[in-house]
Amino acid sequence: MLRLSAGSEGELSPPVRTAHTASARPTTSPRSRQAPTPAHAPGVRPPTDVSTLTTVTVQLPEPAGRRPDDPPPKPRLLHMSPGQSAEFGRGAPGAPLPIPLHDPGVSRCAGQITAVEDYWRLSNYSSVATYVVENLEGAGEHIKVAPGRIGAPVPFELSRVVLPSVGDPVEFKVFAPQHAYADPGCDPASGEPTATPFSLNPTAKYFLVLLALCEPRLRSASSAAVPGVGGVVERLRPLPSCHDLTRSAVNYHIDYLVTTKLRMREERDGPSGDGGKRERLVSLALRFDLVREEHLSMLPPLVRH
Repeated sequence: MLRLSAGSEGELSPPVRTAHTASARPTTSPRSRQAPTPAHAPGVRPPTDVSTLTTVTVQLPEPAGRRPDDPPPKPRLLHMSPGQSAEFGRGAPGAPLPIPLHDPGVSRCAGQITAVEDYWRLSNYSSVATYVVENLEGAGEHIKVAPGRIGAPVPFELSRVVLPSVGDPVEFKVFAPQHAYADPGCDPASGEPTATPFSLNPTAKYFLVLLALCEPRLRSASSAAVPGVGGVVERLRPLPSCHDLTRSAVNYHIDYLVTTKLRMREERDGPSGDGGKRERLVSLALRFDLVREEHLSMLPPLVRH
């Protein structure tokens, strides 16, 4: 089961570098990087944008050497602000890259991703390999980044980057949940756009999961029960887009909502465990009308037993 974690135990802040000029590939090796700026964390260079808002999050691959019977490790997350870049590849001895990919078929420095406002760019440093970026919400939608392509824009909110490999599949996930919207009635040129605190896409599968969790209380304010993961699966399965929905997928969407879309902090005094997480998620969604009664038409008809 895939889980995202916003806590410090699940975060990782490896070296993040300012973007290369888009007209040329970097000519320096990982060993010849400049020293970090003292005002920032070790290995982190300041972004070209003065904003410190995290707009892109990379879920790093699991460490090499993990056995199948080992418990799943906590996700390692790399948070990036606009203008920050991170390279990916095998790296060199003693000089790992921010996004390590352990496969002999992957170049030592295979490419780079760059956070750009509410989307990101992918550079392919390989001269022979094509990289694929899959839209995790797009039912097969994907883009290909040709060898040598610099700064290919990726518009997907939830993405998986897949590289050709010799052994097991080599991939990592990239999330870009911060979408900016113009203020109604305002001149877009009069100032900076507003970053929506809760940027939810009603056409996304995670929204259906949230709606199924909130359905009992939307239909009856006195209802105290929040559906479990199994109940959400059963409720959404009749939809064509959810016929293959699994419990692990529902848990994935819940974690994504909690940690990335709504950026909820864990409450020490609140209910604990997965049930407590769902309870807090439903309470927040209903408090701010993130899901409303008119959204219930998106769910399949209720079957009366």
